[in-house]
Amino acid sequence: MGAGHGHGHALGNTTQHGHGHGHGHGHGHAAGHAGGRHRWRLAVSFLLVGGFFGVELAYGLLSGSLALLSDAGHMAADVVTLGAALVATRIATRPDTTGRRTYGSYRAEVFASLLAVALMLAVSLYVVVEAVSRIGASAEVASGPMLVVGALGLAVNLVALFLLRSGASESLNVKGAYLEVLADTVGSIGVIAAGWLVAATGQTFWDTIVAIAIGAFVAVRAVSLGRQVFAVLGQHVPAGLDPALVASDLGAIDGVKDVHDLHLWTLTSGMHVATAHLVTDDQTRNHAVLDQARHLLRAQHGIAHATLQVEPADHLGCDELGW
Repeated sequence: MGAGHGHGHALGNTTQHGHGHGHGHGHGHAAGHAGGRHRWRLAVSFLLVGGFFGVELAYGLLSGSLALLSDAGHMAADVVTLGAALVATRIATRPDTTGRRTYGSYRAEVFASLLAVALMLAVSLYVVVEAVSRIGASAEVASGPMLVVGALGLAVNLVALFLLRSGASESLNVKGAYLEVLADTVGSIGVIAAGWLVAATGQTFWDTIVAIAIGAFVAVRAVSLGRQVFAVLGQHVPAGLDPALVASDLGAIDGVKDVHDLHLWTLTSGMHVATAHLVTDDQTRNHAVLDQARHLLRAQHGIAHATLQVEPADHLGCDELGW
């Protein structure tokens, strides 16, 4: 047992060299952190969207357009989401000085994404309820301001989308902000469409129909993002990873007789973690097994941080764990 644990610790040192950092989570890792790399994009988008929110809210109230007000509501959610994402990336890249956060504070980004989901669902629910309550009621809608403000909002959102798009595929936190802005972009297009239809037909019900459509679109995107967030919080196997294949690849390493207690999960976007016990029949090959296993997990499965314990074939007990 002592040999197994000793070599497990040896891998911890090897893994640190692979990471370029230890569990102190120093500043050196921030540069390689997906959310941290795209923080400036979040900041610029926050300033753009926040600056335009007040304009859209004012014109929404003046024009009486539910579609414009719903889009302003989405933009308000954008402001909160982008602000939370900015705070989360700062927390995530901040070194731990307490010694209590052995995994750092990277999960802050996941919780920010969860906030984005909650806001998107809340806004979409409000819009749909308000739109349904207007069915059959008469309302004055000024189509002119709808068209002008909708076009300006679309321009602002397109710039923000362009800034956030590259980071959305790397960071769940940035993706939450990106989907919020995407929903608001669709909302701006809806506002323009509603304004044109009201102006062309004189029928204000188009404003209500577009508002409901916007709410439904946002809800679908929120649910999709929510599933990804809960998969991370629930420590599910990361998307694209097959535990059976990972175990098979580790078991194929020369000297490994068995693999058990394999666990795979995601700490935050782009940071996959693994733990496993490797049973060997030749203790003289333990260092080579550890080196090959670390390289295999990183190169073939994208797992940069793995804690592996090597056990002699005659060691009993560890494989009896129930989880």
